[in-house]
Amino acid sequence: MALYAAYASNMDPEQMAARAPHSPMRGTGWLAGWRLTFGGQDVGWDGALATVVEDSDEQVFVVLYDVPAWDETELDAWEGAALGVYRKTRVRVSTLDGDVLCWVYVLDDYEGGLPSARYLGILADAAEAAGAPDDYVKGLRTRPCKSLGD
Repeated sequence: MALYAAYASNMDPEQMAARAPHSPMRGTGWLAGWRLTFGGQDVGWDGALATVVEDSDEQVFVVLYDVPAWDETELDAWEGAALGVYRKTRVRVSTLDGDVLCWVYVLDDYEGGLPSARYLGILADAAEAAGAPDDYVKGLRTRPCKSLGD
C-alpha cells in the first residue's frame, strides 16, 4: 500500500474519506526541506493552486494516508494527474515515529500567482481539521491572496 502525504485540501480527513474511502489516515508529519507555495494561476479555477517546492529552510505540515491502488487512481483523477496538472514525486516525511517514504502531488507548472481567499480558507480549515499546529493554520489564514473578481 502506498503512503500519500497531503498538504492542501486533502489534509481534511472528511474530504479524503469522500475521495478515497479505502484510505485511512495514518498520522501527520513534516515535509522538511520543502515550502508550500502556489502556481498555475491560469490552470486554477479561482486563482493559483497549492504546490510544494524544495527549500532547505522550510517545512510543510502533511497528513499521511495509506492509499491502495484503486483509491490512488481516484485521487489521480481528482488531482488532475492524468491531465498533467500535477505529477507525483517521492519524498521523505518526518514523523514522531521516524522518517517515512511517501508520494506527494507537485504542480507541473511555474511557481507564482495568488490563491483566492476562498481556496486559502479551505486549506486552513483542512489543516485545522487534521490537527496542524495553531501557528501553521494562522500562517495559512494570513497569506497574501486575492478576492474573487480581482
